[in-house]
Amino acid sequence: MLDTIMHLLPQTFRFLLAELPPDVQASVEEIRVRESRPFEISWGDRYAFLDEQGQMVTQEAKAYKPSRQDCLTLLEMLTNHSLYTFEEELRRGYITIAGGHRVGLAGRTVLDQGHVRQIRDVSSFNIRIAREIQGVGQEVLPYLFDPPQRSIHHTLIISPPQQGKTTLIRDLARLISRGEWGVNNLTTAGKKVGVVDERSELAACVKGVPRFDLGPRTDVMDGCPKAEGMMMMIRSLSPDVLVVDEIGRPEDAQAIHEAVHTGIRVVATAHGANYEDVRMRPVLKQLLEEGVFTRYVILHRTKGAPASFRILDRQGKQLELYPALKG
Repeated sequence: MLDTIMHLLPQTFRFLLAELPPDVQASVEEIRVRESRPFEISWGDRYAFLDEQGQMVTQEAKAYKPSRQDCLTLLEMLTNHSLYTFEEELRRGYITIAGGHRVGLAGRTVLDQGHVRQIRDVSSFNIRIAREIQGVGQEVLPYLFDPPQRSIHHTLIISPPQQGKTTLIRDLARLISRGEWGVNNLTTAGKKVGVVDERSELAACVKGVPRFDLGPRTDVMDGCPKAEGMMMMIRSLSPDVLVVDEIGRPEDAQAIHEAVHTGIRVVATAHGANYEDVRMRPVLKQLLEEGVFTRYVILHRTKGAPASFRILDRQGKQLELYPALKG
């Protein structure tokens, strides 16, 4: 996947990454660039610094340390030499580049009446490599199927960052759109899916056209605030299922209520270690107490193993797969 971002990196960084072993290149999840501090990569639960020859090292003193010019060049390339077109994203502390890759930023902030107006003197970059992994939702989807309604339960996917929420929800959108429910003898057709992709990570749209496969019956509202995008979808595109990433604001909850009350099924994600963790967040606590979501997927990835999941019901109790769905 590194080949999809190489053209957006300064020549020095391209050289360092090109020297990595092929298996590491294929597994890199984050590239961290910090001015005057070690150039770092991470994959799985491992990380390493890179020296001037692109060799992985553990000692800070041996690592390549990006210069101020390296950081300025990187920002220029990531924004296609047009910082003003990314002004809103820069204010929020990240930009999303072609391919759905998300770049977190840190530096000196400029305030306006106590609120961040922009980030200047960017000195830290976290380039998160987006991956389309088809099939990851196949084992989960049968648990989420609602037999009486022949559709999907209102579902909230919960995990800390970098546990696979976005990858899973992307594949669920594809499977639901195709009608690949993974349930024996089921002939229910694919559903109309509306994806609100505020950070352009789910669909990796270029000029409004998804580059990731989200299924044949999926419409994408790209680069649109979640709450506003959900309302636009409800009013104009009549989806059967709404898919949205990383909810948590009051306006998100209001839009979800609107969708639920119009008969649209909702699949969303939220940050949290577990069900109880999510209950501590005021907006999500309200949704949970109201029983809006009838399925919860708790993702967890342990050292040296693929991500695992648990399915909970409306009350937060562990769910057994419906006997009728077992193969």
